Amino acid sequence: MQHQSKLPNVGTTIFTVMSALANEYKALNLSQGFPNYPSSQKLNDLVANAINTGYNQYAPMAGNLELRLAIANKYQLLYKSTYHPEKEITVTAGATQAIYTIISAFVRANDEVIIFKPAYDCYEPAVELNGGKTIPIQLSAPNYKVDWNEVAHKISAKTKLIIINSPHNPSGTIWSEADLLQLQKLTQNTNIIVLSDEVYEHIVFDGEPHHSACLFADLKKRSFIAASFGKTFHNTGWKIGYCCAPEPLMQEFRKVHQFNVFSVNHPTQKAIADYMQDPDTYLGLNLFFQKKRDLFLQLISESRFRFTPSKGTYFQVLDYSEITDEYEVDFAKRLTKEFKIASIPLSVFNTNGKDDKVLRFCFAKTDQTLIKAAEILNKI
Repeated sequence: MQHQSKLPNVGTTIFTVMSALANEYKALNLSQGFPNYPSSQKLNDLVANAINTGYNQYAPMAGNLELRLAIANKYQLLYKSTYHPEKEITVTAGATQAIYTIISAFVRANDEVIIFKPAYDCYEPAVELNGGKTIPIQLSAPNYKVDWNEVAHKISAKTKLIIINSPHNPSGTIWSEADLLQLQKLTQNTNIIVLSDEVYEHIVFDGEPHHSACLFADLKKRSFIAASFGKTFHNTGWKIGYCCAPEPLMQEFRKVHQFNVFSVNHPTQKAIADYMQDPDTYLGLNLFFQKKRDLFLQLISESRFRFTPSKGTYFQVLDYSEITDEYEVDFAKRLTKEFKIASIPLSVFNTNGKDDKVLRFCFAKTDQTLIKAAEILNKI
């Protein structure tokens, strides 16, 4: 049998490629964005307790209500913003599922979706699967600043959705208040929906605030916020996320959600709901990861790599242009094979493979791992 692929240009992801190389060459893996230290024992115990006390059947389709209440309380605490726990919050199987479902619920054939590149690699395939057309706006190293005149030029009568991501993976930059105000201005009095990917909202450095889409009244009216507990609580394998949106948008989201996921792992939801009763479980992340960022950058300060300190996420971009003029993918593979350290080339997330001579390294690792990584990088 022969079938025409709906995603003919999608191959093996760079994350799979680099992790496989890291395993094959026994390299230190700073490519994929996951911690190599355990999640909280208290949280693990709460999961076990939820299992042992009967939270083993289907959760409500929109998510465990205690968890949705905890999420609503978090938005009130951090942003003084209100989301109704029963009508405007849905728990998802990770943020990627939330993003896919949002796109599926609203994008039709020939609709246009604006994304900013380098972009996380789940956006574009979801648009394509639903018959939409991606309109890329390329950002450039090292600052990855948005040209809002270009955005205005790219918006058309066909624009259905704009996807934003701050703190930004893979660049480690953050959007300013001025950026969100510009986005609000450009989308005002339109039917454009905004998908704000805020999975790293709790990981912002140097005293800077996170500018959530919910902080801007008109923007909030048209926005979904996608978030991740895996990024927040160091357990990416649990695949628990959520999204928030005004009730009319969430109604459409749930129409799709109920048929592709229906409900998410119940004992884990109950455990996270109990864990979040103490806001310090997520409020301390900024300092936790800033210490790791600062340690990593201090350790490689005498290396030949150049860098602008990450503003958010747990990724650091390193410029290797003073070392070699090799293409990013080739250099990343050579580092893995010859020097035993794995990273991610940003060119794979750019338009036409734009090559800025930069690699992304994950510093959500033990201090011992970061010290070993620095020893390697300092020899290159």
